Amino acid sequence: MLHSRPVANIDKSNGYEAIAPDYIARRGSQGGGIGARVVAEWSQQLPAGGTILDVGCGNGVPISEVLIERGFRVYGVDASPAMVESFRTRFPGVPVQCSSVDDSDFFGRSFDGVVAWGLVFLFSEEAQRRLLAKIGGALQSGGLLLFTAPRQRCTWADAMTGQDSVSLGEEEYRRILESAGLVVIGTASDEGENHYYLARKV
Repeated sequence: MLHSRPVANIDKSNGYEAIAPDYIARRGSQGGGIGARVVAEWSQQLPAGGTILDVGCGNGVPISEVLIERGFRVYGVDASPAMVESFRTRFPGVPVQCSSVDDSDFFGRSFDGVVAWGLVFLFSEEAQRRLLAKIGGALQSGGLLLFTAPRQRCTWADAMTGQDSVSLGEEEYRRILESAGLVVIGTASDEGENHYYLARKV
Protein backbone atom coordinates (compact mmCIF):
# COMPACT_ATOMS: atom_id res chain seq x y z
CA MET A 1 0.00 0.00 0.00
CA LEU A 2 1.38 3.37 -1.01
CA HIS A 3 1.36 6.23 1.46
CA SER A 4 1.60 9.77 0.22
CA ARG A 5 4.07 11.98 2.01
CA PRO A 6 2.73 15.15 3.59
CA VAL A 7 3.50 18.22 1.55
CA ALA A 8 6.10 20.37 3.29
CA ASN A 9 4.95 23.79 4.36
CA ILE A 10 6.12 26.43 1.93
CA ASP A 11 7.70 29.43 3.63
CA LYS A 12 5.87 32.42 2.20
CA SER A 13 7.85 34.85 4.38
CA ASN A 14 10.96 34.59 2.16
CA GLY A 15 13.03 33.29 5.06
CA TYR A 16 11.95 35.92 7.58
CA GLU A 17 9.96 33.56 9.81
CA ALA A 18 13.17 31.65 10.59
CA ILE A 19 15.05 34.79 11.61
CA ALA A 20 12.10 36.64 13.19
CA PRO A 21 13.58 36.76 16.74
CA ASP A 22 16.83 38.24 15.43
CA TYR A 23 14.97 40.69 13.18
CA ILE A 24 12.76 41.90 16.02
CA ALA A 25 15.77 42.32 18.31
CA ARG A 26 17.86 44.20 15.75
CA ARG A 27 15.39 46.07 13.54
CA GLY A 28 12.08 46.03 15.30
CA SER A 29 12.84 46.56 18.97
CA GLN A 30 12.53 50.33 19.04
CA GLY A 31 11.17 53.18 16.94
CA GLY A 32 13.09 55.79 15.00
CA GLY A 33 14.91 53.25 12.85
CA ILE A 34 15.82 53.40 9.18
CA GLY A 35 12.81 54.42 7.12
CA ALA A 36 10.96 56.22 9.92
CA ARG A 37 11.88 59.73 8.76
CA VAL A 38 11.07 59.06 5.11
CA VAL A 39 7.72 57.48 5.96
CA ALA A 40 6.83 60.34 8.31
CA GLU A 41 7.54 62.91 5.59
CA TRP A 42 5.65 60.87 2.98
CA SER A 43 2.61 60.61 5.22
CA GLN A 44 2.28 64.40 5.34
CA GLN A 45 0.98 64.25 1.76
CA LEU A 46 -1.89 61.94 2.80
CA PRO A 47 -5.27 63.02 4.17
CA ALA A 48 -5.38 63.25 7.97
CA GLY A 49 -6.68 60.01 9.44
CA GLY A 50 -6.45 58.27 6.08
CA THR A 51 -6.08 54.54 5.54
CA ILE A 52 -2.66 53.04 4.85
CA LEU A 53 -1.66 49.47 4.03
CA ASP A 54 1.78 48.44 5.30
CA VAL A 55 2.79 45.52 3.07
CA GLY A 56 5.41 43.32 4.71
CA CYS A 57 4.79 45.10 8.02
CA GLY A 58 6.95 42.80 10.14
CA ASN A 59 6.33 43.58 13.80
CA GLY A 60 5.32 47.11 12.86
CA VAL A 61 8.45 48.92 14.02
CA PRO A 62 9.27 51.49 12.89
CA ILE A 63 7.06 51.90 9.80
CA SER A 64 3.54 51.11 11.07
CA GLU A 65 4.45 52.69 14.40
CA VAL A 66 5.25 56.03 12.77
CA LEU A 67 1.94 56.03 10.90
CA ILE A 68 -0.16 54.94 13.88
CA GLU A 69 1.39 57.67 16.01
CA ARG A 70 0.33 60.19 13.36
CA GLY A 71 -3.29 59.14 13.54
CA PHE A 72 -3.57 57.07 10.36
CA ARG A 73 -5.75 53.96 10.15
CA VAL A 74 -3.11 51.34 9.43
CA TYR A 75 -3.61 47.83 8.09
CA GLY A 76 -0.65 45.45 8.17
CA VAL A 77 0.04 42.26 6.26
CA ASP A 78 3.01 39.92 6.68
CA ALA A 79 3.60 36.25 5.91
CA SER A 80 5.62 35.54 9.07
CA PRO A 81 3.45 34.27 11.96
CA ALA A 82 6.05 35.33 14.53
CA MET A 83 6.20 38.86 13.12
CA VAL A 84 2.41 39.16 13.07
CA GLU A 85 2.15 37.89 16.65
CA SER A 86 4.64 40.56 17.72
CA PHE A 87 2.69 43.20 15.77
CA ARG A 88 -0.57 42.25 17.50
CA THR A 89 1.09 42.39 20.91
CA ARG A 90 2.56 45.81 20.23
CA PHE A 91 -0.46 47.31 18.47
CA PRO A 92 -3.62 45.64 19.78
CA GLY A 93 -6.69 46.63 17.80
CA VAL A 94 -4.76 47.51 14.63
CA PRO A 95 -5.88 45.21 11.79
CA VAL A 96 -3.05 42.87 10.77
CA GLN A 97 -3.20 39.74 8.66
CA CYS A 98 -0.79 36.80 8.54
CA SER A 99 -0.83 36.13 4.83
CA SER A 100 1.24 36.18 1.69
CA VAL A 101 0.63 39.18 -0.54
CA ASP A 102 -0.88 36.84 -3.12
CA ASP A 103 -3.49 35.58 -0.65
CA SER A 104 -4.28 38.69 1.42
CA ASP A 105 -7.84 39.98 1.07
CA PHE A 106 -6.73 43.43 2.28
CA PHE A 107 -6.06 44.19 -1.39
CA GLY A 108 -9.82 44.10 -1.89
CA ARG A 109 -10.05 47.27 0.21
CA SER A 110 -9.31 50.83 -0.85
CA PHE A 111 -6.42 52.81 0.64
CA ASP A 112 -5.13 56.38 0.62
CA GLY A 113 -1.59 55.08 0.80
CA VAL A 114 0.45 51.89 0.56
CA VAL A 115 3.97 51.45 1.91
CA ALA A 116 6.23 48.48 1.15
CA TRP A 117 9.55 49.11 2.87
CA GLY A 118 12.24 46.49 2.26
CA LEU A 119 9.84 44.06 0.62
CA VAL A 120 9.31 44.28 -3.14
CA PHE A 121 12.79 43.08 -4.12
CA LEU A 122 12.44 39.92 -2.01
CA PHE A 123 10.14 38.47 -4.67
CA SER A 124 10.77 37.07 -8.14
CA GLU A 125 10.26 39.38 -11.10
CA GLU A 126 6.86 37.84 -11.85
CA ALA A 127 5.74 38.16 -8.22
CA GLN A 128 6.89 41.78 -8.10
CA ARG A 129 4.78 42.58 -11.15
CA ARG A 130 1.73 40.92 -9.53
CA LEU A 131 2.27 42.78 -6.26
CA LEU A 132 2.62 46.21 -7.85
CA ALA A 133 -0.48 45.57 -9.96
CA LYS A 134 -2.43 44.60 -6.82
CA ILE A 135 -1.24 47.74 -5.06
CA GLY A 136 -2.37 49.83 -8.01
CA GLY A 137 -5.80 48.25 -7.76
CA ALA A 138 -6.03 48.91 -4.00
CA LEU A 139 -5.09 52.60 -4.14
CA GLN A 140 -7.75 55.25 -4.43
CA SER A 141 -7.42 57.81 -7.22
CA GLY A 142 -4.68 60.18 -6.07
CA GLY A 143 -3.45 57.61 -3.55
CA LEU A 144 0.27 57.33 -2.86
CA LEU A 145 2.72 54.43 -2.92
CA LEU A 146 6.13 54.35 -1.23
CA PHE A 147 8.43 51.36 -1.78
CA THR A 148 12.13 50.60 -1.70
CA ALA A 149 14.29 48.94 -4.34
CA PRO A 150 17.72 49.73 -5.80
CA ARG A 151 17.81 52.08 -8.79
CA GLN A 152 19.93 49.67 -10.81
CA ARG A 153 18.91 46.23 -12.03
CA CYS A 154 20.75 43.72 -9.85
CA THR A 155 20.58 40.55 -7.74
CA TRP A 156 22.13 40.04 -4.31
CA ALA A 157 21.85 37.88 -1.18
CA ASP A 158 19.57 39.30 1.52
CA ALA A 159 21.70 40.36 4.49
CA MET A 160 19.52 38.57 7.06
CA THR A 161 18.18 35.48 5.26
CA GLY A 162 20.77 34.86 2.56
CA GLN A 163 17.99 34.42 0.00
CA ASP A 164 18.12 36.08 -3.40
CA SER A 165 16.85 39.64 -3.73
CA VAL A 166 16.10 41.09 -7.17
CA SER A 167 15.83 44.69 -8.28
CA LEU A 168 14.25 45.22 -11.69
CA GLY A 169 15.78 48.68 -11.99
CA GLU A 170 14.19 52.12 -12.11
CA GLU A 171 13.30 52.05 -15.80
CA GLU A 172 11.40 48.77 -15.45
CA TYR A 173 9.68 49.82 -12.23
CA ARG A 174 8.43 52.94 -13.96
CA ARG A 175 6.95 50.83 -16.77
CA ILE A 176 5.31 48.38 -14.35
CA LEU A 177 3.83 51.18 -12.26
CA GLU A 178 2.52 52.96 -15.34
CA SER A 179 0.75 49.79 -16.46
CA ALA A 180 -0.76 49.56 -12.94
CA GLY A 181 -2.18 53.08 -13.23
CA LEU A 182 0.52 54.86 -11.23
CA VAL A 183 3.07 57.50 -12.10
CA VAL A 184 6.44 57.91 -10.37
CA ILE A 185 6.59 61.37 -8.77
CA GLY A 186 10.01 61.06 -7.17
CA THR A 187 12.93 58.86 -6.15
CA ALA A 188 15.60 59.36 -3.49
CA SER A 189 17.82 57.53 -0.99
CA ASP A 190 17.71 57.62 2.81
CA GLU A 191 20.45 57.64 5.45
CA GLY A 192 20.69 53.85 5.21
CA GLU A 193 21.28 54.08 1.43
CA ASN A 194 17.85 52.57 0.74
CA HIS A 195 16.62 53.82 -2.62
CA TYR A 196 12.90 54.50 -2.63
CA TYR A 197 10.17 55.32 -5.13
CA LEU A 198 7.20 57.64 -4.66
CA ALA A 199 4.25 57.04 -6.97
CA ARG A 200 0.70 58.37 -7.29
CA LYS A 201 -2.41 56.59 -8.57
CA VAL A 202 -3.73 58.46 -11.59
